[in-house]
Amino acid sequence: MNKMANKGWAYAGLAGVAAIWGINFGVSRLAMDTFDPVLFAFLRFGLAVPFFFLVLYLKEGSVGVSPRAAVKLALIGLFGVTLLEILVMYSIKYTTLANASLLNVAPWPIFAALFAPLFTKESFTRRIAVGGIIAIAGVSLVILGGGEGLSLSSDNMKGNLMAFSISLIGALFNLSCMPLMKQYSALRVTTWFSTFGALFMFPITIGSWGKVDWTGLSGTEYSVVAFGVLLCTFISFITWNAAMYRVGAARSNFFRYVVPAAAVITGYIMFDEQITGWQIGGGVVMAAGLIWISSERKAAAAESSAQ
Repeated sequence: MNKMANKGWAYAGLAGVAAIWGINFGVSRLAMDTFDPVLFAFLRFGLAVPFFFLVLYLKEGSVGVSPRAAVKLALIGLFGVTLLEILVMYSIKYTTLANASLLNVAPWPIFAALFAPLFTKESFTRRIAVGGIIAIAGVSLVILGGGEGLSLSSDNMKGNLMAFSISLIGALFNLSCMPLMKQYSALRVTTWFSTFGALFMFPITIGSWGKVDWTGLSGTEYSVVAFGVLLCTFISFITWNAAMYRVGAARSNFFRYVVPAAAVITGYIMFDEQITGWQIGGGVVMAAGLIWISSERKAAAAESSAQ
């Protein structure tokens, strides 16, 4: 029963983090009025790094990793933070928001489930497949039911390819962390790939610092940055990686489908954007798929209790 309870908390953590990342779409829209997108991404990760190291030292008494692990974490940071954040920004620029959202979010869990056996002992089960199909149908309704629709125009092809590549790179980014978390804690792994990601991102931001009126920043801008640093990056990445290691990458990544649903609700609350019946129905279908994925078979639960 204790193992089941721990998994329950892990699934709740995954859903909570995905909701925070969905809310961040609305928060980031506010930030774009003041900060260049890449600069804001750098602030998110760069300012979170001291918090990562402080908590890591207080919790574990040391902060280091082996040179071999450092090389792996540098590559994870380069692709999973620096490149991924840049691709997200430009995919939104070169295609429609609906295209970017669907191609970014929908294939990611599929890639994670398909490639998981290469990194972990996970298998692509029938339960994951069925729940995944249901969740994909739901999230598609959430994204496309808003009226913007999917556009297959050649003008959007560059952005579509970028958005699709985010799913592949993002899934491999998540999976590549799994073997390292057998050696180090989720906190230590997250600390180091975030550090390397911020370092690689910094040179790209050099031309953006002078465009910000730093002395004129209001409480809104400071609140937006604090949300991005503390909730969206520091707390979220630690929670996500710890929960992902607990329940497996294949199941975990389907919870990313909560992101667009939370973004739709945030748009309604913050920007008076309309929510359609299709989107509400899609949210219900998506939730059903996620519940199916996260629920344990009775036999498995009984076996776990006996152990």
